[in-house]
Amino acid sequence: MQHKDIADAIANISSLLEAAMGGEEVVILKDNHPVVKLMPMLPEQKRWPAKAGSAIGLVTLSADFEEPIADFEDYLQ
Repeated sequence: MQHKDIADAIANISSLLEAAMGGEEVVILKDNHPVVKLMPMLPEQKRWPAKAGSAIGLVTLSADFEEPIADFEDYLQ
């Protein structure tokens, strides 16, 4: 893991991005405190934006989904 202050990060952004894309985490510091972490995206994150229908079979509704909730009867008036 690399640690760079903001000025150094700006001066070397290309090499820091290459390092992050290669799997290395890069932490950028401001006043010696970490403020940003560059890290590679996980393969499942690279699929953004999601395609329509990509959650088919992953989401189900219960049989009583449209039934009134007993605790909320006072709000239905």
